[in-house]
Amino acid sequence: MVEIHERLSALDPVLGGVRGDIFTEETASAVEAFQRSRGLPITGVVDEDTWTRLDEARWRLGDRLLYLTKDYLRGDDVADLQYRLSRLGFDPGRIDGVFGPLLDTALREFQDNCGRLKTGVMDRSTWIELLRVTPTTPSTTLVSDVRDANQWRTARGPLIVWGHGCLADALPRTVTRHVVVAPWSWSASELASDANSRDALVVIATNEVYDLSVLRLHYWAGYRTHSRSGERLASTVMMNLAASNVDLRVEIHGMALPVMRETRMTTIHIEHGPLEPRVCETVATHIHHSIESLFHTVH
Repeated sequence: MVEIHERLSALDPVLGGVRGDIFTEETASAVEAFQRSRGLPITGVVDEDTWTRLDEARWRLGDRLLYLTKDYLRGDDVADLQYRLSRLGFDPGRIDGVFGPLLDTALREFQDNCGRLKTGVMDRSTWIELLRVTPTTPSTTLVSDVRDANQWRTARGPLIVWGHGCLADALPRTVTRHVVVAPWSWSASELASDANSRDALVVIATNEVYDLSVLRLHYWAGYRTHSRSGERLASTVMMNLAASNVDLRVEIHGMALPVMRETRMTTIHIEHGPLEPRVCETVATHIHHSIESLFHTVH
């Protein structure tokens, strides 16, 4: 508990206004505020994902060497590096705080443009150079945002469905294009690795929650940016369902769930309660129509 309080205090004195080794109501409120700021489910409980993000949040750019490793480095410092390179016109991929191959390429290109060795290592000399050329005026357009917004124009891979519940079963029967059903036993990282290797068109992750009375559509949002294509797909699904005769309340939220963080393509996560077979088939059909309306130029 002491370490949790210390981590929260280091991030924000307001979040970390609690001390000691006892989990209190004030601690739960601070955890909820952190979860809200990171696009995590707001539970007030320090689960595995929350603890991981708390650990990642302690890093500031320049605190450590950053480079491509087998188990990708993660942290706020990685996200800051992605953001700065994207503002300069380099493409580090989605700003997700994960040091992957695209960031490695972008960092090497930056070093080359600065006349330095293309080591792919974010060391002190590269950090000083990055500070020197960082724009002082706010930038409204990031390379990563442009890339994400136009991803649907070039995507060619399959639709991947991953999850459990009636919707996970109905989607493969409804969608006419190539569909890959990923094993539910896979972790989010395993799913993302497979989807990225296939250059998937879209990933639909579903989760049936017994006591949920609404259908929630989640798209990637985090680190000062969000997935335009994911937001667009989720919004299209919601509008299509609203125009139908399905009696179902639908909500949209930008979140930073692991499955959306690690996939490079348009990904939406759907939470829903138990649905009648007719309703489930209708929802699946509208998801299919939404995908086709956005990706109709993709064959």
